[in-house]
Order: sequence, then structure tokens, then C-alpha cells
Amino acid sequence: MKKIGLTGGIGSGKTFVANILEKMGCPVYYSDKRAKELSNEHPKIQDKLKEIFGDEIYENENLNRPLLSKKIFTSTDLRETVNSIIHPIVRNDFNKWTEKYSHHSLVFNEAAILFETKSFKNFDANILVYAPQDVKIQRLLLRDQITKENILTKMNAQWSDSKKMSLTRHHILNDGKTPLLIQIEEILTKLNQ
Repeated sequence: MKKIGLTGGIGSGKTFVANILEKMGCPVYYSDKRAKELSNEHPKIQDKLKEIFGDEIYENENLNRPLLSKKIFTSTDLRETVNSIIHPIVRNDFNKWTEKYSHHSLVFNEAAILFETKSFKNFDANILVYAPQDVKIQRLLLRDQITKENILTKMNAQWSDSKKMSLTRHHILNDGKTPLLIQIEEILTKLNQ
């Protein structure tokens, strides 16, 4: 079994690509979704985040995401600290999850910041989903109903697509025009060789 990282910047459509892979019969672990669940469930994450941000970081047993987002997207140090708390727990959760799919030749881990956290090194290969910035901004304006300024702040907190491209040879252009299925099938063929 090969473990494949699937990543892309905010608004790139990596989750859309992950959904296609799943429909094709590939097991996909959604790291970002699971990290949200674990942030609400895992006592170690809760304790550490309360230690850093105070009890108000949780409301009714749930992580106060808008407050956390506001704090970490303006501070690289805080963002790295939070990532260092959450990501090892998510990685362990992924490794346990893969045990159920050992009969599959490929399993995928969909995550936003595989390169920034150096997690990409834990995979047999990585796929980068990318799109032009104006396309990503348009998607996020529709999806999240946040300001363009907010979107740019989040984009600037992540590495550029060109920097990520240099770290993987598997790229999927998700610009809304280029057919996705052909690109996905070509990469799956290469990964299964």
C-alpha cells in the first residue's frame, strides 16, 4: 500500500479532487475535517490550546474557530505552535485509519498544509491541486462569504503553488476548464506502477 498526500492551497479544489478519487474507489482520509473533530474531542489538544489561548478558545466543548483563526493567521509563531500540537495527533489518527485499507494499493490523505508542515515527507508520493489565484479567490468569495482581504491573508499564510510544485512531480490543474478526470487517471496510472 502506498500512502499519497493530496494537497493544495485554499480555494484550489483539493477536496473536490479527493471526492472524485473516493468515487473512483480510492480510500481518502480528510485531515482538515478530522483535525476539526479531534480539536473538539482530544483532551491533549484541548488542554494545550487552553493553556496558550485561555478557556475562551472553547465554547460549549467546541473549539472557537473564528477566534483561533484570527489569532493564528496574523502570527507565524502561534500558527506553528498550534500545528505542532494538532498535526502529530492527526498523523497518528491517519496511520490507524490506514490499517483498515491495507488491501488497497493506494490510500490518500487530503490536507491543506502538507508542505508547510513538512508532513509531505511521510508519504510515498504527493499530489498538488492548484488553480490560478483569481479562480481561487472567486471560489472562496462564493463558498465562505468572507472578504477578499481575509482570503488574501489566508493565502499569504500558505506557501505559493510554485514553491509546492518544486517538491512534487504530480500536479492537477483545477481551473474549471481543464478536464480533471484525465489528469487524475494519468497520475493514478503512474502511482500504481
